[in-house]
Amino acid sequence: MSERLSLELPDTIIHSARTVAIQTNRRVEAVVIEWLERAAATIPVDQLPDNQVLAVRDQQMSDAEQRELSDLLDQQREGELTATSRQRLESLLHIYRIGMVRKAQALNVAVKRGLQPPIQN
Repeated sequence: MSERLSLELPDTIIHSARTVAIQTNRRVEAVVIEWLERAAATIPVDQLPDNQVLAVRDQQMSDAEQRELSDLLDQQREGELTATSRQRLESLLHIYRIGMVRKAQALNVAVKRGLQPPIQN
């Protein structure tokens, strides 16, 4: 689910976002959204309300990001990555790793709060 929101951003942020967008062949809006998602990802999971803890626990990369990551990994394996593609791959891998850590933290919090039973081996 998403909602439209208008923001007035400082020139320095817009300039940086435009530079990254050009380098990664993406829209400025996509760059800013990625940055906001990263910032939101820094809120400690144990400070989130129950519904958000469960949302983090269940969160996944978008289908588009998963396809892009897979394509970039294929290009890397074939030795065909450009400098721009390499930067984007690093960015997506960073997002993936942070997401996995946050999912694990959310699972831990969900179990501690009794929102779900512990996982049994």
